Amino acid sequence: MKRTSKEIRNAFLDFFKEKEHQIVQSAPMVVKGDPTLMFTNAGMNQFKDQFLGNEPVKWPRVADTQKCLRVSGKHNDLEEVGLDTYHHTMFEMLGNWSFGDYFKKEAIDWAWEFLVDRMGLPADRLYATVFEGSSDDNLQRDNEAAGYWENHLPKERILDGSKKDNFWEMGDTGPCGPCSEIHIDIRPENEREKIPGQELVNKDHPLVIEIWNLVFIQFNRKADGSLQELPAKHVDTGMGFERLCMALQSVTSNYDTDIFQNIIAEIENLSSIKYGAEEKTDIAMRVIADHLRAVAFAIADGQLPSNNKAGYVIRRILRRAVRYGYTFLNFREPFIFRLSEVLKKTMGDAFPELAAQQQLIEKVMKEEEESFLRTLSTGIKLLDEMIFKTKQEKKSQISGNDAFVLYDTYGFPLDLTALIARENGLNVDETGFTKAMEEQKNRSRNAAQLETGDWVEIRKIEQTKFLGYDSTEAEIRIARYRKVSQKKKSFYQLVFDQTPFYGESGGQVGDSGYIEQDGVKITIFDTQKENNLIVHLTEKLPENPEEPFLAVVNQEKRRETANNHTATHLLHAALREVLGTHVEQKGSLVNSDHLRFDFSHFQKMTDEEIEQVESLVNEKIRANTSREENREMSMQKAQELGAMMLFGEKYGESVRVIKFGESVELCGGTHVDATGQIGLFKIVSESAIAAGVRRIEAITGKRAEKYVNDQINTLKNIRETVKGSKDILAGVMNLLRENTELSKKIEAFGRERLKILKGNLKSKVLKENGINIIADRVDIDNAAMLKDLAFQLKNEVENLYLVLGADIDGKPNLTVMISEDLVNEKGLNAGKIVREAGREIKGGGGGQSFYATAGGKDVSGIQAAIEKALSFIN
Repeated sequence: MKRTSKEIRNAFLDFFKEKEHQIVQSAPMVVKGDPTLMFTNAGMNQFKDQFLGNEPVKWPRVADTQKCLRVSGKHNDLEEVGLDTYHHTMFEMLGNWSFGDYFKKEAIDWAWEFLVDRMGLPADRLYATVFEGSSDDNLQRDNEAAGYWENHLPKERILDGSKKDNFWEMGDTGPCGPCSEIHIDIRPENEREKIPGQELVNKDHPLVIEIWNLVFIQFNRKADGSLQELPAKHVDTGMGFERLCMALQSVTSNYDTDIFQNIIAEIENLSSIKYGAEEKTDIAMRVIADHLRAVAFAIADGQLPSNNKAGYVIRRILRRAVRYGYTFLNFREPFIFRLSEVLKKTMGDAFPELAAQQQLIEKVMKEEEESFLRTLSTGIKLLDEMIFKTKQEKKSQISGNDAFVLYDTYGFPLDLTALIARENGLNVDETGFTKAMEEQKNRSRNAAQLETGDWVEIRKIEQTKFLGYDSTEAEIRIARYRKVSQKKKSFYQLVFDQTPFYGESGGQVGDSGYIEQDGVKITIFDTQKENNLIVHLTEKLPENPEEPFLAVVNQEKRRETANNHTATHLLHAALREVLGTHVEQKGSLVNSDHLRFDFSHFQKMTDEEIEQVESLVNEKIRANTSREENREMSMQKAQELGAMMLFGEKYGESVRVIKFGESVELCGGTHVDATGQIGLFKIVSESAIAAGVRRIEAITGKRAEKYVNDQINTLKNIRETVKGSKDILAGVMNLLRENTELSKKIEAFGRERLKILKGNLKSKVLKENGINIIADRVDIDNAAMLKDLAFQLKNEVENLYLVLGADIDGKPNLTVMISEDLVNEKGLNAGKIVREAGREIKGGGGGQSFYATAGGKDVSGIQAAIEKALSFIN
């Protein structure tokens, strides 16, 4: 009987539990606190600090299943996912780790024991690769690993692999080492007889695939490229869960496993198209099933689609899925959000965040789908214009730049542009598209390029001791430093043995201040957390970095930041009291100027609700409630206390709990001693940032006082303006009434003027071949009046061909109106005409076949534009 994916996952975790491994939860897929990563792309990411030595090892042996996201790199180009049967954006990675405990022998023996003895994979279909060595790094073949494999496999199935395939590196610098991959050949017997499996290993064959990579971390790569032996050696393994299920369920595609089949069945149901009927619809279903998982897990972990960084990646993945549904499965309405229920049933046991965040996932997906479907429609119109222009210029291909604009701005992948172009007898300059794409990638790389030197270690420390909860000054020693360069600007990162400076994390910005030695001060302009290190940024290095320093935090900035941070806790509690317990924090920003708080709620807050929330927070401030703090509380005790926990955050076994009355939260930030210090709390805006997510911006203390005083001064100025009235509101309403009456008089005058202008134009009608032509430059106040004039003339003049030009506030405007009879009989199109004529005014426009407008920059070209438009009826 075939094992289900749930049984396979549990079998892996149970096996390594038997081998004395600590089973840990998956880290969030969205990475926080690591500037080098947006998403968790490998199982080792959450243990990075332990590999780097920035964090003490909690357990020498660990195992887990980790949700990962890859959208670039080897075999993981987003545009390729779905075309084959075994690559994904979001995937699960099963892994086991050893931190200075066991090494190659145990890792290899246990991998074999699990796959063959426990799970029953056929031994004769397995292959292992080992590192062949590298003369560049002066490294020999990994004969140690090969020797252990000889206990399980014949020598001909132990293959040498290149540095590219069999030497793993965390990055340009840092821990690295040789690796040993396990591959399986799941081809039918007749194919295996023709070509031996070893000839297809690492050749991208869809049925001869890598399932497990055993990495042996034994070196440190330095900035100069040299390798240094690590004092403690580690094991880091990663096995593709989807591929393992494919092998164990005796299918030939990851998408044929039960991980995906329920999702695909629901897509079949919604689209009324069978999977397996046609290759292009099969690809579309695979894309949608894959991308659904990536987007749903990202949203559950707190990453909403947006136009930058991680949010842009998620938006792009979702749009790719929508586009495949639109093009190949005929979806014209949002549909992907409807698949979240079947995803929850498939994976919700292992990942309970899917159920907990389902309502938010569906709301965000639906809104994003609706938005992109509108964008798709707009993009298709733009592509129609490009096709018209290309044909008119008697060219055979759409330019690469135009195709790239469609891709970059409207989410149109090249294949969709090429498909529509082919239907119109054209092709696309793919070389130009690739060049435009590469130029943009280079711009992005250059903008973000960060060059870091090796750490210079002055003294060995396990971890920086943070003193900032209790003091803003301390005597410190520099433990290590390095130089960092970005965009021709250099600065230094300093790590202290202990520090009062708070490193940016949890939405709270980092501290600034200075370090001082012998009266010489060096400014710390920011403090960040990077891979669990508290890193202090300064523009120059102290002359004597080995000596002790006095570190001093900017106390005013810290105090005002603490005011705002505590206010977010009080705000969170107040929102839950006023709006309901469905409210959950979805993001925050806390600095010395203001606070920003994002939360789940599905409608705009009323003025009364905002007032209630403000009132509750200020009531807590006036109560001057003292802070209750526990810095080392067990997670279980914190949960019993009812502490708020955020989805998408990774918590340790012990946590810091901050309590102000009824507000109880897990938090690592700095806070006031008592709420009275905040002084005053004032909400300045409430808005939507995504489906089901609202944002409040607020201020406290001195800034709140200034805001209130500014509002009072504004009222005083209004009172002065309407000083003839004792009642300010009545005075303002009176002014508004007067303004409305004047507007009506001006409107009536405009109508009369338009009537005269219309009569003059009708008197200038030129009849030619049964067409009534009106073409003139008119003096008019605004574009709305110009449109009104055009439609009135259309209703009063038969067979009308109207071209009007106008200078409105120094900008040229062109309007073309054509009777429907002429559009149908003569094939005239106002939209196409106005686009061509618009060039004369250095502008462009468009519209419908009977009515279109253009705007531009060159007023002197108005007459030429009118003449150009007239040329189309000759």
